[in-house]
Amino acid sequence: MSHPWKFFRAGGFDQVKIETGADLANLDQLDQKLWTALACPTTGIEFDKRTAELIDTDKDGRIRAPELIAAAKFATGALKNPDVLIAESDTLAFDAIADPAIAASARQIAQFLGRKDAKGLSVADVSDANKIFANTTFNGDGVIIAESCSDDALKAAFADISSVVGTVPDRSGKPGLHQAKVDGFFADAKAFSEWQAKAEADPKGILPLGADTAAAVAAVAAIKSKVDDFFGRCRLAAFDARSAALLNRKEEDYAAIAGKELSLNASEVANFPLAQIAPGRSLPLQGALNPAHAGAVGTLVSAAITPLLGVKAELSEADWAAVQGKLALYSAWVAGKSGATTEKLGLARVRDLLGGSSQKKLAELIVADQAKEAEANGIAAVEKLVRLNRDLHRLTINFVNFKDFYDGGAPAIFQAGTLFLDQRSCGLCLSVEDAGRHALMAGLAGTYLAYVECVRRGTGEKLQIVAAFTDGDSDNLIVGRNGLFYDRSGKDYDATITKIIENPISIRQAFWSPYKKFVRMIEEAIAKRAAAADGAATEKLASAAVAVANAEKAKAAEPKKMDVGTVAALGVAFGAIGGFFTAVATGLAHVAGAGPLAVVGMIVGLILLISIPSCIMAYLKLRKRSLGPILDANGWAVNSKARINVPFGTTLTGVAKLPEGAAMDHADAYAEKGFPWKFWLVLGLVLYTGYKWYDGSLDDKLPGQVKSTTVMGTNAPAANRKAEAPKAAEAAATAEKK
Repeated sequence: MSHPWKFFRAGGFDQVKIETGADLANLDQLDQKLWTALACPTTGIEFDKRTAELIDTDKDGRIRAPELIAAAKFATGALKNPDVLIAESDTLAFDAIADPAIAASARQIAQFLGRKDAKGLSVADVSDANKIFANTTFNGDGVIIAESCSDDALKAAFADISSVVGTVPDRSGKPGLHQAKVDGFFADAKAFSEWQAKAEADPKGILPLGADTAAAVAAVAAIKSKVDDFFGRCRLAAFDARSAALLNRKEEDYAAIAGKELSLNASEVANFPLAQIAPGRSLPLQGALNPAHAGAVGTLVSAAITPLLGVKAELSEADWAAVQGKLALYSAWVAGKSGATTEKLGLARVRDLLGGSSQKKLAELIVADQAKEAEANGIAAVEKLVRLNRDLHRLTINFVNFKDFYDGGAPAIFQAGTLFLDQRSCGLCLSVEDAGRHALMAGLAGTYLAYVECVRRGTGEKLQIVAAFTDGDSDNLIVGRNGLFYDRSGKDYDATITKIIENPISIRQAFWSPYKKFVRMIEEAIAKRAAAADGAATEKLASAAVAVANAEKAKAAEPKKMDVGTVAALGVAFGAIGGFFTAVATGLAHVAGAGPLAVVGMIVGLILLISIPSCIMAYLKLRKRSLGPILDANGWAVNSKARINVPFGTTLTGVAKLPEGAAMDHADAYAEKGFPWKFWLVLGLVLYTGYKWYDGSLDDKLPGQVKSTTVMGTNAPAANRKAEAPKAAEAAATAEKK
């Protein structure tokens, strides 16, 4: 039978309940079309990093549905009662573990930690592998440490090998060697020994000067290019005697440096020939030599020429070739050098290590360590189980469903903290790495988003977040506004808005939005007009000052006329506004005769006529407001609508309000004097009522002594109308007869 699932509805879609261990064990049976998310990143979320790494088996930085299912299968299969996972306990009791191998490993960890009487392990107990394996020499990772070596000779070999090839960390945290390191060392050692054996087999050919051969080769290499240049020029001079003058430097070349202060070795002529060029000439080894290279030639003579050819005053081209020939085998031998990494140990120590048993003993120790692999893997399984015991259920209710987000309890793992700004607290805040890239996708969420840079001044810590404003208005939300952000651990950051994606926040804001925009347009128009007038006045004052200083120029100057197009544009603008208010006033005048209620009804109707379209547009956008694009932009794979409707949005953003039972003193000594609308309203009603009384419209509702005809007599408009009524009737009858 299939597992009986239970569902709840939140965010405009059906979400599965994860309330029992059986629910976790049967996640593979739940149609993934019903999962709220199918993948999430391992970073940028409020979830234990190590646990996320253990679940992310392919190490791609994302936890996908199959990996979560595998983790759930492992945890529920290793426990006697999977329901313990729902408690999200930090400690796992030994008796709760069903797998005997994992249970044995758990007890072994307790022994390693010196807690033989422990009943269980906490996440802290299994978090530090170095602490668990601190007192072990063999721990199954195939890495041996110095303490693994049984005698001083083997420890010395371990130290020498480590100094050459370096070390790798053992599970205990100590430096160690694995088989690849050991094999690499002995391969290099063997190559170095065999390379040295070649010289030992032909000492006269490869080392003609013994230990001094290297110095001779270095002396030849240091001056070789200049000596080759000298003999090459002499060959050219022998080919054509006319070239000799050109091959030696001209007087102009010497004149160019003659006026300068020369160095002791005359390095200024270093690029001149080594000696004077002549057909078939030998190189003088002393005397007439280029002073910039005299020292190098002297070293060549003492290190190579004299030891190989004997004492010579000159060096012929044949002698030069002979010197290089005697050193050629050494150069080839050096070029083929192998195993150089072991050279620092010395040939004797290298051959001592090769001839001893250290390689075999180290290999045996590594095998002995690897034999503990199953035991060590059991310890790793304990860490995974203890962590999943605490974290699996929490991840599931933020992945398979979004219970934490929609139930108003604990924050969801993608919520980074709370932003306080503009008398509001925003609970839907997510960490982002690149605000620009995030905004490309998040803009489709239909949510008012503010990207905020957060900095802790004392420590220099920085982070970027995106905050969703889902209640209140956007009047004071602008780039550059500052607030305070608290992360999930309670640390506070200075927060500054750097980017805004505008969308409707609420129906209430949409209702008043047209009027605010209208007032803002008027204020901007007035400000522009005032700025223009101020500029014109300043210009006139400047002109007047110039005129006082220079009367003739002032007479010649003509006042600048206002552009006709500007006047026309201003006229059209003010005409449109005036026409609007005229139409409103005319309508009110026509309705005024129907009484005060009609006037109020017309005003209410006019307000609704203006506000309802804005509210309808806001409603259409708010009903599409979704969490999905915001999370998808952060690397999630949200598989549902995940709506943020208006009622739910009010829970995500808290608007400032006075606490319950607070006393309020409304007296404000610095309050601005407001418009006396109450006075003018009362005055208007009095004047309106007076006019109606004077007109006689209220006579049928008033007692006789206060009627207008009683008080004013024949002067009352109503009395005149009564007197003229018979005359009008007679005139009408006469006209009918005619």
